[in-house]
Amino acid sequence: MTTLSPAAHSVGLSGVGEAFGRAIVSQFHPRMLFALLMPFLIVLGAAVVLLFVALGPLTDWLNRHITDSNWLLAANEWLVSLGLFSLLSAKTWLLTMAAVLVLLPASGILGLAVAAVFVMPIVVSHLSRHRFPDIALKGEHAFAVSVWNALWVSVVFLLGWILTLPFWLFPPLGLLVSLLWWTFAFSRMMRIDSIVEHANAVERKILLERHGKGFWLIGFFCALLNLLPPAWVFLPVFSGLVYTSYGLEALRRLRSEKTLEM
Repeated sequence: MTTLSPAAHSVGLSGVGEAFGRAIVSQFHPRMLFALLMPFLIVLGAAVVLLFVALGPLTDWLNRHITDSNWLLAANEWLVSLGLFSLLSAKTWLLTMAAVLVLLPASGILGLAVAAVFVMPIVVSHLSRHRFPDIALKGEHAFAVSVWNALWVSVVFLLGWILTLPFWLFPPLGLLVSLLWWTFAFSRMMRIDSIVEHANAVERKILLERHGKGFWLIGFFCALLNLLPPAWVFLPVFSGLVYTSYGLEALRRLRSEKTLEM
């Protein structure tokens, strides 16, 4: 029985650019254009509902529990000592901004989770039929794995986002934190769903160890695009196309190595 080392024949970051190129072409297929609707409508609907229903209560909660906190008072004193501005004098504006910074990412991660669980099978089926017909389906319990992965990634993302909200008081740090958390969300969410239907548990482990940097690099580029509001329309599906192209190509190479070494 042949045992493959996770590092053996590693292709490193190669294939990332090719995956983006394939995804751009595939995105214009009618089926993929139609697939845009579900996550976009969910993100839009969730954003509208959360802003109108939860904005007021969340702002009130923040006002009760945060505005008198030691860290805010210390930050206020530091900014005033620098001759900048007082956080307390801009309390209403800051609370509203903080609430929006919680609710919009919440709707965004919901849309990404829906795309991962319900849209990714459409994406994988499309690419499997048109670009990777030679790769056999060997995954098990794909739906359960996908749901569990989407849940834990969403929870960690939201908790981490809330805990790092104070960094938004200093815009460069807030932007960096945003990039890091969305890189985490895209990478951890989509990489599993891109290969879960085709790769068995052993193959998934090898692929994630070999191509971890590639998956994270794709996530970083998707996070950069996520800074542009128009990209929110197509990014859940487009990121799925990129990850699936990259993941299935990596799986194809892995299985060809196994064939050669047997």
